[in-house]
Amino acid sequence: MIKKLWSFTLMNIGAFFVAVNVHFFLSPNDLATGGVSGLSIVMNKVFPDLSLGLIMLILNILLFIVGIIFLGFQFGAKTIYASLALSFMVWGLEVVYPMGAPLSNDILIQLIIGQIIAATGMAIVFHQGASTGGTDILAMIMNKYFSVEVGKGVLMADIAIAASSVFLFGPAIGMYAFFGVILNGLVIDYALQQFDHKNEIVIISRESKQVREFIVRQLGKGATIHTARGAFNYEDKEVITTILGRKDFARLKKYISSIDERAFVTVHSMNEILGENFKRLA
Repeated sequence: MIKKLWSFTLMNIGAFFVAVNVHFFLSPNDLATGGVSGLSIVMNKVFPDLSLGLIMLILNILLFIVGIIFLGFQFGAKTIYASLALSFMVWGLEVVYPMGAPLSNDILIQLIIGQIIAATGMAIVFHQGASTGGTDILAMIMNKYFSVEVGKGVLMADIAIAASSVFLFGPAIGMYAFFGVILNGLVIDYALQQFDHKNEIVIISRESKQVREFIVRQLGKGATIHTARGAFNYEDKEVITTILGRKDFARLKKYISSIDERAFVTVHSMNEILGENFKRLA
């Protein structure tokens, strides 16, 4: 129950970060950087009497209906909640703190700061096994019927939304929107890597037994042992391979240095790990 409550809290924090970007940075500058929020900014220009949050809510509901028709019920409850929560948060910010003008005259710095905040929020939502919906649904439909990869489908949809802003807001704003789409993807990828950053540690030590016991008993982690042979003296040696996060690696490194200063350790940063005790293969 505590884990579920914490996950729910994080999901709301992530959605709020995205809402802050939409309300304070994107909307006042007419920056349609993809997603339902970008499409809503474009639609808000066409239908100025409707609030941005209301347009987002309508679009999300319509996209879920279209998704159900073409895909069935493939969306988790978390994704439905996160997308609707985002719409209501933007709507709420419009009521509590209406924006009459941009925060500054420098669009670029607003775009960069806003996209960093939003991408961090989206990464938090993704890490909870959800998404903010929107163009993800269009990408899933393209994947099912046209065999377009989901990632490419999302990018195509976001670029199309950014392109539409060129006609409504001018080429300068349109170029900023294109840059925002690219920046958003880069920051999301980086933020997601920080959540589950792991290193593959390969250790050759004269105190191999002690190192093994420390990994298993003190760190509570697994390891793989295999035998290698040195090129100079042809001596057999144990090679220990394990996967650790930053904190556990710091503890292991300190322990190894205390028992064997001549140990040989290599560290490889891992982008993704699938299998037992890590992410599921499917």
